[in-house]
Amino acid sequence: MAAAMTKGQTMLLEIEKLTKVYRGGLRANDDIDLAIESGEVFGLLGHNGAGKTTLVNQVVGLLKPTSGSIRIDGHDMVANPGLARRLCSFQAQAQVPIDGLSPRQAIDLLGQLRGRSKADVVRRREHLVEVLELGEWLDVDAARLSGGVKRLVAFAMAAVAPGRLVMLDEPTNDVDPVRRRLLWRQVRALADEGAAVLLVTHNVIEAERSVDRLAILDEGQVIAEGTPAMLKAGLGSELRLELVVDSRSAEPPVSPFGRSVVSVGNRLMVGIPIDAAGPAVSWAEMLERAGVVEEFTLGPATLEDVYVALVGGVAVRSSEIEETYDASVA
Repeated sequence: MAAAMTKGQTMLLEIEKLTKVYRGGLRANDDIDLAIESGEVFGLLGHNGAGKTTLVNQVVGLLKPTSGSIRIDGHDMVANPGLARRLCSFQAQAQVPIDGLSPRQAIDLLGQLRGRSKADVVRRREHLVEVLELGEWLDVDAARLSGGVKRLVAFAMAAVAPGRLVMLDEPTNDVDPVRRRLLWRQVRALADEGAAVLLVTHNVIEAERSVDRLAILDEGQVIAEGTPAMLKAGLGSELRLELVVDSRSAEPPVSPFGRSVVSVGNRLMVGIPIDAAGPAVSWAEMLERAGVVEEFTLGPATLEDVYVALVGGVAVRSSEIEETYDASVA
């Protein structure tokens, strides 16, 4: 769903050689380059501790980089961190401390603090409450709200008067599946209205449906960047065969297909060329009959496969049982 560059779009966020080293020598970000256009949802993926939140906190001016540059709409954010907070809307990973306020009060307060007129804030708040289905909690003390509803309120606080750059750090944490879909639509709407959206998440499956481009962070470095389609193409497999290996099996099965194989727990993800779909199913059925695997699924390769192959699993190389497999399905 990558958005084509259209007239009026500009490179809004530019990060060059950004490095953050904490006391004690921990290098949380290491020579990062990123650029995000207006009208684009850009995903920043990585496991906990990969450096995502550290990067976001530097962009919004809460942390000073050790070295490198950050520019928003052409302005130097390292030299002017206060300006970053005026140009950006930010939903932090931690819950916003709004106990004692109702969602109505919290959203309106943020909108007016960002300089919008009361009428504009009310109009925008009413829209967000409707599309996120927050009406039943609008005047409830936030102390009585569930974690998921608080996350939706925090998103509305960031979106009620969006800046040129909107940064969302794990916005769907604790949100139920139905309202997560509603929230993702509003993330897309922010970009369609001209903002650049930087989405920080470890939810790879949902990110694939929501972002135009993304970068994968591991140990503070960008290890892959591109559209979901580009990254999946780089995996070299059109299909993914997922095997749930029986815990009693002494050794995991070895793929005869010559593509990527990644092991995570008792799950084995095997890359399959599209013209080998039939033999792949036959192989999986043979393993199931032999009690080696408990179940299997075959489907298109996903962004999760790319992510796991890069940072999340142990590669399994194999070709030594090709002859055994060939004989078994002949």
